Amino acid sequence: MKSVFLIDDSATMLMSLKGTLEISGFKVETAGDGEAALVRLKAGLKPDLIITDINMPKLDGISLIREARKLLRFTPILALTTESQQAKRDEAKKSGATGWLVKPVAGADLVKVIRQLLPGS
Repeated sequence: MKSVFLIDDSATMLMSLKGTLEISGFKVETAGDGEAALVRLKAGLKPDLIITDINMPKLDGISLIREARKLLRFTPILALTTESQQAKRDEAKKSGATGWLVKPVAGADLVKVIRQLLPGS
């Protein structure tokens, strides 16, 4: 079973995405901000995929992606955000993001993207 690490400061968003992914057969870990996520990654959490919000308190998604890349070089990382500005997308890409999804994202669309990134999931 493939594992997905969701990071978002919206509890509603986390619950919604977690439910969708678990129904689709994924193991899901969550964190409420980038700092909490980084602590988990440094403690040895090795998900198959990371999906992070960009605008969060304590440690934003761009910084989290940058730090996560130092620990997990090849793990796909998706930025999930309300931001649709090209500059933010470019910054996320430069920091090591694999892809970009704009909220709100339909569950079926999210699962489709994840299955493309994680063959065999």
